[in-house]
Amino acid sequence: MKFTQDQLGWEPWIEPLAEDELTDEHRHALVDRARAASPYFRLLARDPAVLHARTKTDNDIFYNAEDGLPRGERELAATAVSRDNGCVFCASVHARFASHHTRREEDVQRLLDDGTAAEQDDRWRAIVDAASALTRTPPRADVAALREQGLDDLAISDALHAAAFFNWANRLMLSLGEPR
Repeated sequence: MKFTQDQLGWEPWIEPLAEDELTDEHRHALVDRARAASPYFRLLARDPAVLHARTKTDNDIFYNAEDGLPRGERELAATAVSRDNGCVFCASVHARFASHHTRREEDVQRLLDDGTAAEQDDRWRAIVDAASALTRTPPRADVAALREQGLDDLAISDALHAAAFFNWANRLMLSLGEPR
C-alpha cells in the first residue's frame, strides 16, 4: 500500500470488542468517546488500563503544545517514524496533521513519497533525522543538530517523545492488523 495523506481504514487481525460491548470502564479508557468507532481502539480497549495510559500519553505529547516544539513539527516527527517503520496507517494520520498545522503539504508529501532522506529545509531535516534515528538508536549528533537549528531542551524533548512514542505505537499497530 502506498504512503498517503488520505484517510485510511484499518483491519484488525484480532477481533476487537463490538461497540455495544464497551462498558463504562472501556469508554473511560478511550478518553475520547468518538474513538469507540475505531476498531483499533476497541481492540486496545480489551486492556482498559493500558489503553487509558497510552491515550493520555498520546494526548499529552501531541496536544500539549503551548511550549516546546510546535504541534505540526511533533506530527512531522511521528510521520517520519511511521514512514521508516512502514506504518502506512499512522503515517497517513500524522502526515495530515503535519500538513494542516504547518501548511507545508508538499514537504510532507515528499517525505511520504521519497522517505526520510527526502529533501527538507535545515530545521525539518534535523527533526526528521533525529526522529528517524529513534527507530534505531539516536546518536548524539542528532540531538546536536536539533540544537543547532535553535530547538531548546523542551522542543528537543517534544520531538523525541513524539518519535519514540510513535515508534512504539507503529510496532503495536503493525502487529495487530493492517491498513485497508
